[in-house]
Amino acid sequence: MTEQTPAPVLPVQAPAPTLADFERALEVVHQVTQRTPLESSRYLAEILDVPKVYMKCENLQRTGAYKLRGAYYRLTQLTPEERARGVVAASAGNHAQGVAFAARELGIKATIFTPLGVALPKLQATRGYGAEVVLEGATFHETNAAAQRFVAETGAVFIPPFDHEAVIHGQGTVALEILDSAPEIETIVVPIGGGGLVSGVAAAAKLRAERDGTPMRIIGVQSENASPFVASLDAGEPVTILTKPTIADGIAVARPGDRTFEYVRDYVDEVVTVSDDDIARAIVVLLERAKMVVEPAGAAGVAAMLAGKARVSGPTAVILSGGNIDPLLLQRVIGHGLAASARYLKLRILLPDVPGQLVRTASIVAEHNANVVEVIHTRHATELPISEVELELHIETRGHDHGEIVAQALRDAGYIVRVGERY
Repeated sequence: MTEQTPAPVLPVQAPAPTLADFERALEVVHQVTQRTPLESSRYLAEILDVPKVYMKCENLQRTGAYKLRGAYYRLTQLTPEERARGVVAASAGNHAQGVAFAARELGIKATIFTPLGVALPKLQATRGYGAEVVLEGATFHETNAAAQRFVAETGAVFIPPFDHEAVIHGQGTVALEILDSAPEIETIVVPIGGGGLVSGVAAAAKLRAERDGTPMRIIGVQSENASPFVASLDAGEPVTILTKPTIADGIAVARPGDRTFEYVRDYVDEVVTVSDDDIARAIVVLLERAKMVVEPAGAAGVAAMLAGKARVSGPTAVILSGGNIDPLLLQRVIGHGLAASARYLKLRILLPDVPGQLVRTASIVAEHNANVVEVIHTRHATELPISEVELELHIETRGHDHGEIVAQALRDAGYIVRVGERY
């Protein structure tokens, strides 16, 4: 009898999600989560020239972010023996708080590993939910490695932030709430980090739309400094990229999850990127026009629409995925957002070194209804001629057009003016 080569063992493919998967998850998730508001924004609708723009306010969710949905649903699926072993997670932010809160509600011991530089408000909130917090590692890679060692040593169950079917189903409940409140929505704009939220939202929304015979488009948004899904979709498989610093730390991921990549490939129509300036401007708009405090990652969708990166036409929903922003960072981001919108403008003016020039320039600024907030007067810079000085004015304006009017008025008075740059 001839010996035959055994057939290769193929990897087990996860079954395709069904609408019932997300509906079951919604019933469970609502045991602890709030049905967050879906607020209509007339301002965004007018700016974008679309009939309706809705904001799904997950920044108002318990723990301040959507992450509680996936964490809680995953923990409810643990066996009694697994619950007894406890759970562990590695996170510097919203996932940590979601796991800690969910574990407390279910009576499960939670250990959360966070990097040494974790923001104090996030650290205090995670401890406040009853988790044991271990500060270890200068980078998230080191922190995650420490969490994995803990799993090996104790047998605790590791709870991933995005790349797990139950987590994806839990996050997808956001889409069902959106469409329950506004079934006319044709586009949903979603921030993307590792892909758990956009995977669940895209699949749930597309499956609901298929059932109802309605159109549905999903646009994902990443930071341009951390956009592994763009590179991975181009490559046809998950790839690891070198990330750069970004204020949107909540979506700063170097590699998609294997399963979330499949979801995004199959259900998401487009992935776009935004800059930190785009995000800062969006945070200021949300503060001023919507009275919403949103973290940088949570503002990415609005940033993409305002910057013209995510082009929408029909009724649209954008997910404000989180509101956990450190007040110190918020202060800096507001200043950066005002500067990016030319409402906080830096003018560099070359003046003759004679008396009265400072008063004259300040008067011109005041005549054009701009406000001087800071003045730096320098005569010792080596690149300056001996008979001239440099005046740096920081002024508040009403935007790009107003700022240009002020700068032109100074030029018309005979001064050399540069906006935010040296000669």
